[in-house]
Amino acid sequence: MSLSVPADPASARSLTDVMPHMVASLSGHDDWLPPAQSAIVFVVDGLGRFNLTSRAGHARFLVGAMAKRDIAHTVFPSTTAAALTSLLTGQGPGRHGIVGYRVRIPGTDEAPNQLKGWESHGLDPHSWQRAQPIFEREHGRPCFVVTKSEYAGTGFTEAILRGAEFVAADDLDERVQQAAELAARHPGALIYLYANELDALGHRHGWESDAWSAGLERVDAAARRLAQLASPRTGVVVTADHGMVDVPRHRHLLLREGDGLTDGVRVFGGEPRMLHLYADPDRAAAVHAAWLASEGDRSWVFTRDEAVQAGLFGPTDAEVIPRIGDVIVAARAGVAYYDDRGADKASQKMVGQHGSMTSEERIVPLIRLGAYAG
Repeated sequence: MSLSVPADPASARSLTDVMPHMVASLSGHDDWLPPAQSAIVFVVDGLGRFNLTSRAGHARFLVGAMAKRDIAHTVFPSTTAAALTSLLTGQGPGRHGIVGYRVRIPGTDEAPNQLKGWESHGLDPHSWQRAQPIFEREHGRPCFVVTKSEYAGTGFTEAILRGAEFVAADDLDERVQQAAELAARHPGALIYLYANELDALGHRHGWESDAWSAGLERVDAAARRLAQLASPRTGVVVTADHGMVDVPRHRHLLLREGDGLTDGVRVFGGEPRMLHLYADPDRAAAVHAAWLASEGDRSWVFTRDEAVQAGLFGPTDAEVIPRIGDVIVAARAGVAYYDDRGADKASQKMVGQHGSMTSEERIVPLIRLGAYAG
């Protein structure tokens, strides 16, 4: 298999650049966004550009507001923990260290979930996530996070959102109202507005389902309302952390003892479309060879060194390298890998998935509204 990977165009905007540009626009000195009095980034979890345009009839406002150039490339892996950390620190996974959904703690056999492992495995939000959040850097600027109450006080919230005032609202319309009011009441404010509802529907039913289309209609109405409520001097960017592909159950590839693909693998990390394989001592080469021979036609298969040299995680610090699997497997075809020996059985019900580097998973909308429109 060739080691060639999809290359981002030289002119492509990265999700890591969005918030720094918004901060610059608040001072009137940005080369992409016009000046704004306040700024809101509306993150719709799981809304890829392909997903959006394929269901354009259910999102007439957003599609109508989106120009051809209004896209960004999310990070690899295209998973929520890595992408939101990159958005909110301005750094790639190779720098902030959140290199996947499940990441092994070096020197252990533990690979905690990077969204909830802060509590279950005692991850330190101030050191495991290695980059300073943008909100914490903006001393003196009013900064707000408007999201569901369940995220208040969590380790992940502290890791990526510290420095901002937390405003809880469980209803999406209430979140939109709060964000618009905060922008109006606090000139110079930087506001993060988050909606996870569409991602949850995609995982449960698939993005091609009627349930997902109905969810998209609600998101579209919320974006329209935000544009109406926000002051003309408030800049709004609507974007996402990743897109989504549907992988029905018959496309799940189940890993079992004796199939040759579990041999030598000490810990399975990552997620079904982007595996970190942590090998037993001295078995990394054998694990790579086995996966390359079996899966090279439908997945990208890299050694850790190849992945780092190819820049998959962006510039990568030495302290982060041990967190990366000895072997990386990123699905190219519409498949998902599950360890069928018990640990992954509950998640095998998911339909919509993400994590790999296909365009459907990595290209997200970057729609400009309010003071940023035009």
